Amino acid sequence: MIVDVHSHLGDILNHNGGKLIEQTSVKKKRMFDPISLSEMILHREFGFGDFFYRLLGRQVTLAERERNFTATLENMSRSMNESGVTHTVCMPVPPYVTFEDLNAARLRDGRIIPFTGIDFTRDYDIDSTLRSDVARGARGLKLHPIIQNIPLIDKKTMKAVQSFSQFKLPVLFHCGYSSYYRGTEKSRQNTAYGEIWYAAELVSSFPNVPFIAGHAGIFEVKDVIKMLAVYPNVYVDTSFQSPHRIRQLIKAFGPERVMFASDWPYGNRIPGLKSVRAASRGDRTLEDMILWRNAEKLLDVQLQKRGSPRLKLVTKKIV
Repeated sequence: MIVDVHSHLGDILNHNGGKLIEQTSVKKKRMFDPISLSEMILHREFGFGDFFYRLLGRQVTLAERERNFTATLENMSRSMNESGVTHTVCMPVPPYVTFEDLNAARLRDGRIIPFTGIDFTRDYDIDSTLRSDVARGARGLKLHPIIQNIPLIDKKTMKAVQSFSQFKLPVLFHCGYSSYYRGTEKSRQNTAYGEIWYAAELVSSFPNVPFIAGHAGIFEVKDVIKMLAVYPNVYVDTSFQSPHRIRQLIKAFGPERVMFASDWPYGNRIPGLKSVRAASRGDRTLEDMILWRNAEKLLDVQLQKRGSPRLKLVTKKIV
C-alpha cells in the first residue's frame, strides 16, 4: 500500500474552487515548467540550494498555477492509478476548497481521505463544524498561512487548533517559502508566513497535538530540522525533497515521523516515490513505514488495498 499524505483537489487559489473537481478532460497547458525539470533529477540541489528556484521564481509560480488548474478528480484518479498510490489525503484551503468539496469527491472515489479546514474570512461556529466534519470522516486539519494569509501564531489560528485538539488527529500546515499569486493579486498572500519560526511557536504551544510540517519546509529543510525535530509531536512529509534530504529527515526525526507525500498536482507522485525508495536504499521495513504504516497510525485508520479506509472508533474520539 502507498498513502500520499498531502495532495489537493480543486482550485485552491480562487473562490468557488471546488467546481474544478468535477470537470473532465482538463489538461495542463504546454509551457516551460521548471518543476518538471526538478522532478527529473528527484529535486537534487547539487549544492545550489534554492538558487535556481529564486532565479526562475516567475516561471515556477506560473507552473504552479497551471498545475493547480488541473486538480480534477478525473486527473487525480489517473495519477493514483499510474503511480500505484492506494490512498491519498486531500487538503482543503477554505474558503476556496472546503471539506464539503472533498467529502463529495470521497463519495465518488473511496481512496480519498479528506482533511478539514478553517474559513478565516467569516464568523461561524467552528467547534460545531469541526465536530461534524470529523464525524463524517475528516482525519485531520489543514492550515495554509500563505494562501489563507494568516500566520500560524495568530489568535484565530491558535483558537482553531485548540478546538481541533480534542480529536487527537494531526494538523498539517504549509511551511517554507512559496508564492502563488502574481501582479496586483500578490496582496492576497504573505510569503513570510511560511517561515519556520512561526511553525516552531505553534507546535511548542500544543505539545499534545500531532503536527505535520508540509513539504518539510521545501528549501528551508535545514531550518525545519533545526527548529522542529526537537518536538516529538512534529512529523514531516517528503514532498519536493530529494533522497539525500529525506535521509537527513529520517536521521533527525526518526523513521516513524517521516511520511511520503507529493503535494499533487503541484508535485507528481512517481518522482516522489522514486525519492523515497532511493532514500530507503532497499530497506523494505523503512520504505513501508514512510509509504503507509506511519500514515495509518497517525491518521488512526485501518487501510485496505481497495476501497475506503476504515475509521477506528471515531465516535469515541469526539464524545
